[in-house]
Amino acid sequence: MFVLDLTYRDGALDELDAWIPEHYAYIDRQLAAGTFLMSGRKVPRTGGVILAQALDRADLDAVIAEDPFLREGLADYTVTEIQPTRSVIAQIAT
Repeated sequence: MFVLDLTYRDGALDELDAWIPEHYAYIDRQLAAGTFLMSGRKVPRTGGVILAQALDRADLDAVIAEDPFLREGLADYTVTEIQPTRSVIAQIAT
């Protein structure tokens, strides 16, 4: 399992809104495929966080490369692999 931490680049907020529909479509595709389990904006709006599962890091890197925020140079990704040992299953309000 992986935690994806997106950080918007300096000055990117002015351009982000134009790419949000494509970014959301990308997120929705990965949620439907089961690669992403959850996503959301950081507060304050400096980026986002995604919880992902993938077979391996190379597969995940290929998925990340499809994000228009990354492709357009608006955000950087930090990827942290985790090995879950405990969890609480709860309904998350959207």
